[in-house]
Amino acid sequence: MTKKVELLAPAGDLERLKFSLLYGADAVYIGGQEYSLRANANNFSIDEIREACTFAHNLNKKVYLTLNIVFHNEDLENVNLFIKQVVDAGIDAFIVSDPFIIKYIKENFDVEVHLSTQGSTTNVESVKYWKDEGVDRVVLAREVSIKEIEEIYKETGLDLEVFIHGAMCTFYSGRCCLSNYFTNRDSNRGGCAQICRFAFDIANNDTKFTLATKDLNMASILDKLISTGVKSLKVEGRMRSPYYLATVISSYRKLIDAYYDGSLNQELIDFEEKILSRVANRETSTHYYLKEADYNDQYYTGRQELSNQDFLALVLDYDKETGIATITERNYFKVGDEVEIFTPNGDIVSFTVEKLYDENMNPIDVARHPEEILKLYVPKEVVKDSMMRVKIN
Repeated sequence: MTKKVELLAPAGDLERLKFSLLYGADAVYIGGQEYSLRANANNFSIDEIREACTFAHNLNKKVYLTLNIVFHNEDLENVNLFIKQVVDAGIDAFIVSDPFIIKYIKENFDVEVHLSTQGSTTNVESVKYWKDEGVDRVVLAREVSIKEIEEIYKETGLDLEVFIHGAMCTFYSGRCCLSNYFTNRDSNRGGCAQICRFAFDIANNDTKFTLATKDLNMASILDKLISTGVKSLKVEGRMRSPYYLATVISSYRKLIDAYYDGSLNQELIDFEEKILSRVANRETSTHYYLKEADYNDQYYTGRQELSNQDFLALVLDYDKETGIATITERNYFKVGDEVEIFTPNGDIVSFTVEKLYDENMNPIDVARHPEEILKLYVPKEVVKDSMMRVKIN
C-alpha cells in the first residue's frame, strides 16, 4: 500500500493543536516559549509540549518543534537545556535553520532534524550537503517550482517538505529585516511586525502602496505537487483560529485522500476551493510553483481583507435520543437559516434551523450572544468538536 504524503498543520496552542489533529492532520508543528519565529503566538510550555505529544501519539500522529530563529550568542546560553527538556517531553522532530544547532542535536539526541525553510534551500547540491550532515528532511524554500522539487527529490531521495496553503512572506523564505528597521523587532528572532502588510503613503498620491503577497493555495494543483515525491505538505498559520485550521485541514485531508483512492476530480476540487475561499480573507495564488511570481501574486495598491461570520457554533455534545446538540455560539444566526455542521471525520450535515433553545431548553428564535451555551435540533448525529457554519452552496 502506498504511504500517503504527510499533511502537516500549524498549532499556536493546545486548543489549535487538538483541532488540527482531529480534523485530519498527520502531524503538527509548534513553537516553544523560546527560540521560535512566532513569538506572538501563545506557544507551548514544557508541560504543554508533553501534553501535546501524548495527545498526538495516542492518535498515532507526530509533533515537530520549531527551533528556527537566527541564533545570536546570547540565544545559545540555555538552548542545550531547552533541547533536552523538549526531547524528554516526547517531541518527534526539530525544525532548525542554524548549522550548530543541527550538529548539536544530531550528536546528542536520537530525534529527527528538519531543515527549516529559513535555510532558503533551492537546489540539489544544497540538499545533498544537508543530507550528508544528517538532516532527515529539508523544508524547501518557498521560491522553488514543481519542476525543481521533482528534480531535487529524484537526485537526492531525501524527505522534502513544502508549503501548500496560507500567508507567504514577501521576502526570500522569511529572510526579512524590515521589521528590525521599522519597529526594532527582529523578524528572524520571532518579532516580525509584518511590515510588508503596512499601507504606505505615496508622495503626491492618494493611493496607498503595499508589499504584501497574496496567500498561497495549492488545492487546484495538489495532484501535481504530490506526484513530485514530496513527503510532507505544510499549512501555514500558527496564529490562525481553530475554525480556520479545522476548515483548511479538513479540505486538504479530503483532497489528499481522494488523490490516493482515485476519486479526485474537478467537482471535488472546485467545492473544496469554495470552502477555502470563504475561510480566508485574502486573495490566493500558486506563487512560484508554476512560474516566477509576478505582480499577479502580490498586492501593490491596497487590498480588502474582509472577515466573514460563517463560523456559527462549536458542538459540545449530542443527545442521540432527542437529536439535540449542545453548542457554544460564535456568530449570529436564527431559526430559518440554512446551516451545515462539518465533523472531524469529514461528514457534512446540512439542515435548516428549526428548533433552537437556550441553555435551559426555553425556545428562542435568535442566537445573538457569542460564547452563549445553546441547544439546537440536528437531524443527524454529530460528534463533539464538530463545527457549524453558514451553508456553503
